[in-house]
Amino acid sequence: MSKPQLLLQWLPLLLFADLFHFSHGDVGTASHYDAPYLPTACNGNDGSNFPTDNLFASTSEGIWDNGASCGRLYLVRCLSAVAPRTCIPGRTIQVMIVDRTLTLVSRPSKDLTTLVLSTTAFAKIANPSAGSINIEFTQV
Repeated sequence: MSKPQLLLQWLPLLLFADLFHFSHGDVGTASHYDAPYLPTACNGNDGSNFPTDNLFASTSEGIWDNGASCGRLYLVRCLSAVAPRTCIPGRTIQVMIVDRTLTLVSRPSKDLTTLVLSTTAFAKIANPSAGSINIEFTQV
């Protein structure tokens, strides 16, 4: 088979792959909560263990792992939302897990999401007026 014929054979697959982004992490949803945030699960009420940049989150039961997720770092990016142009394109943040969503004292903007991000973290990847977003996340 000649090179042009080979290229023509693979062209549809190459075009298909170029049109779609394949996820490199897990996919879920994220909401946010407002200050004051009162942690309970990882460090009691000790806010001194929060990252100084305020990029932290609480996690759902699927990631909680009986508390083993406390202190874990995740890369998070916004994929989509109900409202157009909610996500900030090209932005990925790193958050530290500091709590469990089932034990949150502060209420999230939407219940039953994979991660509840601090307001600061949410605003770095999406319009803060959104109640929830679809995310891609990967443990670091």
